[in-house]
Amino acid sequence: MKKILIIEDDPHINSMLVELLNKNGYAPTSAFSGTEALLLLAHDSFDLVLLDLMLPGKSGEEVLGEMKGNYPTPVIVLTAKTDKETTVSLLKMGAEDYLTKPFDNEELLARIEVQLRRLNVKIPNQNHRDSGSTNKLIFQDLVLDLDGFDAYISDKKVGLSKREFELLHLLMSHPQKVFTKNNLYETVWGSEFFGDDNTVNVHISRIRTKLSAVNPNQDYIQTVWGIGFKMKE
Repeated sequence: MKKILIIEDDPHINSMLVELLNKNGYAPTSAFSGTEALLLLAHDSFDLVLLDLMLPGKSGEEVLGEMKGNYPTPVIVLTAKTDKETTVSLLKMGAEDYLTKPFDNEELLARIEVQLRRLNVKIPNQNHRDSGSTNKLIFQDLVLDLDGFDAYISDKKVGLSKREFELLHLLMSHPQKVFTKNNLYETVWGSEFFGDDNTVNVHISRIRTKLSAVNPNQDYIQTVWGIGFKMKE
């Protein structure tokens, strides 16, 4: 049974989510503040987090920031904010998805299912360079450990989120191929791509920033203007 942490200070919404998840075969745990949520995350493991932004103690943004530095758990943000700046910021901070309040319960369940399905699906590893191990993928000095879900540049660890790792995995599996945003989104997110969606750009930008922080002298991902992205030889 998949364990889901609900971080929501409104007792009525929290209770509704607990009931909804219980009825659909999940094991929910409730937190009513950001501080309480981080304590729970430090002492237990969860398959998914539902995160409100307006929280007492630590805010949802602070919780998300600390999570992405320490826990690989996917996060769906539940927010009343609808402006593009907020949603882009959430994706940059590491949220896998977001849903605006008030939300439809069936849509929330569908988004939860997509995220949990991604936990159990590995992108096929094809046409990669021989690394001496089928559990590693190598491109130049960049190494993906497919068992540990970690990335390294010259033995220095790169702190990627789950979604960033999957994007880089897909690109490195076919280093000569140019992937469109449609390719990347539908393979990694497992849902239909909408042409004005900025999600792929945001995640690629985050990957580039993290790789550059370890090796500023190398550009690993090339933008093919008007088409998409590929690994840069």
